[in-house]
Amino acid sequence: MTRDDYDRYLEAFNARDYDAVLDHFADEFELVFAGYVFRTKDEVRRFYAFLHAHIAESVRVREFVSDGNMVALEADVRLEGIDEVTPEMLAEQGLERIQTLARGQVVTLPQFIHYHLVDGKIVRALCAVFEPPVAQAPA
Repeated sequence: MTRDDYDRYLEAFNARDYDAVLDHFADEFELVFAGYVFRTKDEVRRFYAFLHAHIAESVRVREFVSDGNMVALEADVRLEGIDEVTPEMLAEQGLERIQTLARGQVVTLPQFIHYHLVDGKIVRALCAVFEPPVAQAPA
């Protein structure tokens, strides 16, 4: 996956075009982050539909390295609370480990993301936060 390929993937993600995002994934894959593992495209769609109904998320790549078998990058993931999410709502979705954000609260999560590729498709994506989040007070 080239940087141009990844930029198209990221553009689709930032636009909430989940079908275009998932076109980059193999039929069998693992998406791992925050202690969760998603293995089907429906699981990924369901998770992001819930998350993005309550949180505005955007990803900005800081460093990028790739070859035919992998992509490794450092990114800033910006999350902004747009609607209230309670711990109970997260529990109903099976997402107890995810922290809530107040409406207007902004958090920037520096992340390391490592993608494993087979035939140009993502078969495993590992997302790790490598620094504490940088939180800003609600506006």
